[in-house]
Amino acid sequence: MKLTLLLVLLSALMGQSHAGGKLPGDVESFVSRREGCDHMRGEVPEPAQKARMREVQREIRRLCTGTDKQLNKLKKKYADEPRVMATLNEFEPDMENSK
Repeated sequence: MKLTLLLVLLSALMGQSHAGGKLPGDVESFVSRREGCDHMRGEVPEPAQKARMREVQREIRRLCTGTDKQLNKLKKKYADEPRVMATLNEFEPDMENSK
C-alpha cells in the first residue's frame, strides 16, 4: 500500500516536470511508467531486507518490462515532433539489456 501511494505521488510530481507543454497521452503514459521504472531501479534494499528486495524486483518487472520496445515505437511515431522527441530522448534506449 505504501509503495502504491509513493508511486502515485511520484508520478504526479514527475508529470509536473512536463507540464509546460502537454504531451500526447501515450507519451505521458510512457513517461510516467518509465520514470517509475527508473526510480525502482535506483532502490537498493539492505541485503537483510529480503521482502523489500522481492517487492522492488516485482515492481521493476512490472514497470520496466517492454519499455525499450515502447520507447522505440513512440520515437518512430513522433519522429517529426521535436518537443515530443526531446522528452523521449531523455530516456535510456536500451535499458532492459543493461540490467
